[in-house]
Amino acid sequence: MANLKEIRNRISSVSSTMQITSAMKMVSAAKLKKAQDAITAMRPYANKLTELLQSLSATLDGDTGSKFANKRDINKVLIVAITSNRGLCGGFNSNIIKESTRLANEVYANQEVSFVVIGKKANDVLSKSFNVVSNNSEVFDDLTFNNVAEIAQMLMNKFEEDEFDKIELVYNKFKNAATQIIMMEQFLPIVPAEGEENLNLDYIFEPSKVEIIETLIPKSLKTQLYKAVRDSFASEHGARMTAMHKATDNATELRDELLLTYNKARQAAITNEILEIVGGAEALNN
Repeated sequence: MANLKEIRNRISSVSSTMQITSAMKMVSAAKLKKAQDAITAMRPYANKLTELLQSLSATLDGDTGSKFANKRDINKVLIVAITSNRGLCGGFNSNIIKESTRLANEVYANQEVSFVVIGKKANDVLSKSFNVVSNNSEVFDDLTFNNVAEIAQMLMNKFEEDEFDKIELVYNKFKNAATQIIMMEQFLPIVPAEGEENLNLDYIFEPSKVEIIETLIPKSLKTQLYKAVRDSFASEHGARMTAMHKATDNATELRDELLLTYNKARQAAITNEILEIVGGAEALNN
């Protein structure tokens, strides 16, 4: 059995760790509320804008369709992996990295795959094995629509200039504090809506269908990426809060076990001292 000093040191270490994880849990809980409100308020607008754009794109002829909706032979693929800049959030980052790696090595094994990363954790791992053409980790320092829109514009420019034939987003979608859903979402080319009900919509266009769509597409794509980053941001704080909650519970349990071990060891030491005193007294009497 470890001596009392070693056990006391371990108790002190675990208690310090427990205070840190508990503080991180509370900080993440506070940040989660703001991030959750932001993505919850944004989703209906973003989803409706995407739905409208897909419906309109499906009605365009091939010659008049947008350059962002034209299908091509898939030779070069760009994967946008969205993680966080910091760890201590369970499997939040590793799940995205694993899924991105799977897409590159299995789904697009016969294509040339490159990455754009948003988040230091993705860059640290993926840059060792794949071609990372852009690292945009600084966007989390000031997460605004304009900053994310710059990244979306860069992606649109690369697609328009035929640098890539397909662009995919991989990110965590926020469901609740304990659950994040890994999303694989096609960014470009735009996927037209399917179904007859979407092809027979009776719209009155002013000034023209093509001009309206050409105006909507950049805004829709920028909003789509911003929603994905916002989803990931909320998911990060939810995952960290959950991870720190579990870490605090584990530290509490370990501290209680160490306290029990410490009390048993101290009791055993006291018992031995009493036995030595009694034994010494008996020896003097004899």
